[in-house]
Amino acid sequence: MINARVSRGGALFLGALPFLVAAGAYLIASGKRLDANPADKLLPSPAQMWSAFLDLATVPDKRSGDLILWVDTYASLVRLFAGVAAATLVALSLGIAIGFIPRVRAFLLPFVTVVCVIPPLALLPILFIALGLGETAKITLIAIGVAPVMVRDIGNRVMELPPELIAKAQTLGGNSWTMVLRLVLPQVMPRLITCVRLALGPAWLFLIAAEAIASTEGLGYRIFLVRRYLSMDVILPYVAWITLLAVITDWLLVRLSRALSPWAHPVEAK
Repeated sequence: MINARVSRGGALFLGALPFLVAAGAYLIASGKRLDANPADKLLPSPAQMWSAFLDLATVPDKRSGDLILWVDTYASLVRLFAGVAAATLVALSLGIAIGFIPRVRAFLLPFVTVVCVIPPLALLPILFIALGLGETAKITLIAIGVAPVMVRDIGNRVMELPPELIAKAQTLGGNSWTMVLRLVLPQVMPRLITCVRLALGPAWLFLIAAEAIASTEGLGYRIFLVRRYLSMDVILPYVAWITLLAVITDWLLVRLSRALSPWAHPVEAK
């Protein structure tokens, strides 16, 4: 079995098969529930979900006049990207310092290791008390939630650099700062982008949790607002929309990694 090769068409079919099975199971279950009770809200039909999604995307809200879907999307993406960007800067600077400078590693690595095991959601009440209910607390939660793991990952990647490269750079007269810019930074950039890709899932989790508790707009806020009315025709499209945004973001990061570091993707480049 391990030597069997899959054609391109076969790979597309096998990749699509789980989605088709899940969609078919949902359609069957939804049809049975709606046949028994047309007013059932637990498993709405695709037409009902599409209608609700279009209303949120194209019909202005009667109270505010806003297009709710786009207002929620903008608010959530701003918080998400701000938190992930802050975590990326921290991970890049501290990760390189920990991995490249022994004294910094001895000073910070134990602290970062301990912070990594703290559940970020347990800090949410503390952040709201200390920073208020505004955007700062939400963005800080995302940054704190993903930065420690990213710092450790980047630090480990730097420590894995071949000692021969560092010795050659020193032989050629490179100082610590020059080696960071010319040797370490290009080597860790592909891993940094991979870290960001892996951090997006937890970042969405922390974002939705923060928006559910204290927010007036956002994708997470809307999901928890309409759940009290059992509005699955809104919740399920919002979950699908969040998934689509995450997939697009991940795809863009892969494109960025291939553009910045084509040498790190030899298989894809062929």
